[in-house]
Amino acid sequence: MIVTILGARPQFVKAAVVSKAFTEKGIKETIIHTGQHYDHAMSGVFWDELGIPAPEINLHVGSGLHGKQTGAMLEQIEAYLVAHQQEITALMVYGDTNSTLAGALAASKLHIPVIHVEAGLRSFNRTMPEEVNRVLTDHISDLLFCSSDVGVNQLATEGVTKGVYNVGDVMFDALLTFSEIAKTKVKLADVITFAEGEFLLATIHRPANTDSPENLNQILEAFKAIEKPIVWPVHPRNKARLSSMNLPKNLHLVEPQPYFNMITLLDSCETVLTDSGGLQKEAYWKGKPCITLRDETEWVETLENGWNQLTGAHKDKIVNAYHTKPTAEWKPIYGDGKAAEKIVDVVKVLSHNL
Repeated sequence: MIVTILGARPQFVKAAVVSKAFTEKGIKETIIHTGQHYDHAMSGVFWDELGIPAPEINLHVGSGLHGKQTGAMLEQIEAYLVAHQQEITALMVYGDTNSTLAGALAASKLHIPVIHVEAGLRSFNRTMPEEVNRVLTDHISDLLFCSSDVGVNQLATEGVTKGVYNVGDVMFDALLTFSEIAKTKVKLADVITFAEGEFLLATIHRPANTDSPENLNQILEAFKAIEKPIVWPVHPRNKARLSSMNLPKNLHLVEPQPYFNMITLLDSCETVLTDSGGLQKEAYWKGKPCITLRDETEWVETLENGWNQLTGAHKDKIVNAYHTKPTAEWKPIYGDGKAAEKIVDVVKVLSHNL
């Protein structure tokens, strides 16, 4: 049995395709939902929409300080693993959240093999909690599935070479799988009042931007200068802060969107503005120019030829990036859309050796 730890909305998207592949290959999987993302808009709707198998348990950890949140997850995951240790082949984690690290630590301490999907990513910015989570998780994992050779090579520089595979990116699998479904289920007019190509899509949630009045003001000033309508699905933790600010008239705040709605917005927008990791890739796959409101990115391949531009939270850089278009034609990156199948094939073949 594979135990999978999930806690945040990008992980739900990734698990949708991998869990389906487990089922098709006859591998038993049990899902633990940490409750890191817990309200319906950030969690429940994704399970409903993507057909993810129901979790065996929900830890209901919720939000909080990093240490407290991670510790609460670690304690409860460990208790489950101890109770079911004889049945467990390995534990799988995705990405770089506190749920990822808690699951990996709990399994590692009990000598249960750890599988890390999206391994080898580095921003080289240790002030980001995600960077700490991903580095620690990589170094206690037994199977490490990378999205490209960049991840494989980075792990090698850190002395991690055993059990490392370049399989491509499972988010590409998900986007290919669900894009056609989204077209049949969601119309742009059901989500926003703008027509295709009339707006930009923004997602901003990292504390470095949203908790810094200076950075947030720079971003809002840039949005104002761009003038074109900007649609921003707002993370719940940022609602109150924005409600007390003088927002640009061209900025349109909406509730967090289900995955199919986000695909529809992405298909229809002109440009993406984000500090998210996953949306940088999704923008690239959809052929949309992306402006990343950070000083670094883990997804360095997207920077080639200007499809993705790093600006940080600097008004002039953001505005200049908006007026700078890609310098070369789009080319495919991060695999062929069969990453989930490759992951499950490796797990099936090697599980008896773990």
